[in-house]
Amino acid sequence: MVDVAKLKYSVSVVGDDGTQYNIKNYIEALGWEEANKEISMRLTFKARNDTTSKGQLSSVVKLGSLIVVTASDGGSFNGEVARGFVEKWNPQDRNSASDLSCICYDELYKLQKSQDNVYLPDGTGTQSAIQKILDEWGVTLGQYKGPNATHGKLTFKNKYLSDIMLELLDDAVKKGGEKCVIRATKGKAEIVPLGGNDDVYVFKLDNTISVSNSLSTEDLVTKVKVVGQENKSGQSKVEATLDGLTQYGTRQRIYRRGSDEKLADAKSAAQAILDEDGKAVEEVSVNTPDIPWLRKGHLVCLKAGTSQGSYYVRGVVHNAESLTMTLDLLKAPDDGGDSGGKHSVGDIVNFHGGTHYVSSYADAKGYKATAGKAKITKDPSCAKNGGAHPWHLIHVDSSSNVYGWVDEGTFD
Repeated sequence: MVDVAKLKYSVSVVGDDGTQYNIKNYIEALGWEEANKEISMRLTFKARNDTTSKGQLSSVVKLGSLIVVTASDGGSFNGEVARGFVEKWNPQDRNSASDLSCICYDELYKLQKSQDNVYLPDGTGTQSAIQKILDEWGVTLGQYKGPNATHGKLTFKNKYLSDIMLELLDDAVKKGGEKCVIRATKGKAEIVPLGGNDDVYVFKLDNTISVSNSLSTEDLVTKVKVVGQENKSGQSKVEATLDGLTQYGTRQRIYRRGSDEKLADAKSAAQAILDEDGKAVEEVSVNTPDIPWLRKGHLVCLKAGTSQGSYYVRGVVHNAESLTMTLDLLKAPDDGGDSGGKHSVGDIVNFHGGTHYVSSYADAKGYKATAGKAKITKDPSCAKNGGAHPWHLIHVDSSSNVYGWVDEGTFD
């Protein structure tokens, strides 16, 4: 784990000419968060509004200024962990002192706060649809490691752009794609799979402050009705009904079959909704010493109290003042693999060659991988869902190109 005694944070404001001015010595409070169901990072800070070499701090940090936070662990990590543009600028003057408080959001905030009408013709791919939205709003796309399903005709009216992108990814999941998270890194949007981090941190009672568990049926779905397109009078025919777990009562969702979508495909999508949302959800909140670079979408391993296994970070709050963070975790499906005690994360192994997969699901897409030395970066105890391909390898030299999930017995 990270030695918090060695953690150092730095805060800079980027001037109109691109010059960065370090303002860390003025900072009194600092924090940033990535919330569940939001795509933009929120950054807040409070600083002494003292005189700098460029004038009073409030004349240097202005509405719209870019704020960049970096962190160092005194060892292997030293880089950017958060950024945002000042959306709320609040200087406060008192008899004895003057303060400046700011709330900032990253490049995705305008997509989170803007509505539009979007039409996607039949056959549009997930990636091209998201790329089109980002291009129109001047947001650069960095990594795209998300699904690329083919969608039926889709019309979005007066919808927030962030919701449109999330719905596209959700529709791709129903068509067999991998679940992903939308976030921004160093000014670029990225769509990456849940649990795509190379290093998986393990939290136990001896390295956490507190753990809170709950079971929730708030978003439970127990019945899905598949309906067809509206007729001239605006009515839709119910074409299929799928039932799930009903012991907590009926919670119904409507799935509208696309005009070019087969009924069998619509029923499969409806079943995917039941598979995803048809059970009580275990939610876990963990308060722990800070790991500044831990982000929404990362996979962690929890071995504390009643919480055991793999969890996705669906929200995280970093507090630089107290050197702590709070994780909002969602249970990941168990892998069910067995390492047999032979291998562990960090081992360098000989990959025999064959196939590496984009996830550990049995039906994950696979690609040819050449033999060679590789490092184990995730094992079955804290891997992503599935279990058919339980080990995650990354090549350590150019002799191999393996970078993904592989089967048991494909290395020694």
